[in-house]
Amino acid sequence: MALSTEETRRYARHIVLKGIGGAGQQKLRSARIALVGAGGLGSPALAYLTAAGIGHIRLIDDDTVSLSNLQRQVIHRSRDTGTGKAESGARFASDLNDHVEVEPVTKRLDRSNAQALLGRVDLVLDGSDSFETREAVAQACETLKVPLISGAITLYDGTLTVLAPYSTDAQGRLLPRFTDLYPETPSPDSLPACEEVGVLGPVAGVIGTLMAMEAIKLITGTGEPLFGRLMVYDGLSARFSEFRYARKG
Repeated sequence: MALSTEETRRYARHIVLKGIGGAGQQKLRSARIALVGAGGLGSPALAYLTAAGIGHIRLIDDDTVSLSNLQRQVIHRSRDTGTGKAESGARFASDLNDHVEVEPVTKRLDRSNAQALLGRVDLVLDGSDSFETREAVAQACETLKVPLISGAITLYDGTLTVLAPYSTDAQGRLLPRFTDLYPETPSPDSLPACEEVGVLGPVAGVIGTLMAMEAIKLITGTGEPLFGRLMVYDGLSARFSEFRYARKG
């Protein structure tokens, strides 16, 4: 179905953009994605993907908004304290772009339900703050053969990569798994929560926005995704660095 007059005006800067155009905007409108987490990373990712006109966004988060979230989780308002983050995020998205359908899911994702919660989508973005959840998401995406954009932040720093271990690179080699990047599950005390060590709010904005960028690239087929590459952002020195990792088996 062709874009409406209102949509054509709304997405005009995409439509004239080389590499996106009308065809790319149609792909964005037809896309179904899942976003795990409506917190620090999920907030900017949801904002930019909603603005970009993604057709359907499944927003998965079982947590509620608290006052301490608002320093970085910018889609929520002070009046949303105590409200479920998925519902608050859906309200934000509806206010921003009523052409986007947001499906709030107020369940906690774990290994037992990950495949069910992430089924029937074209792409998954993981902005969760638990390594256990990130493992479950990665395993489910590999089984479902769905690309995964995985971001993480702490203190002043952030990381980002894209996983599609069921696919091959230009040389025909299988792309790496989550376990190639993280071969061992770290102990809980080696990954302190942001409640304990803190996180600078704009770091979430940097990584969450880059997650949205990778999603748009994957959906439209534009550019080079972060397959086999871990992007690292050092906020204090204002530097980006990159580490390559490969399939080990």
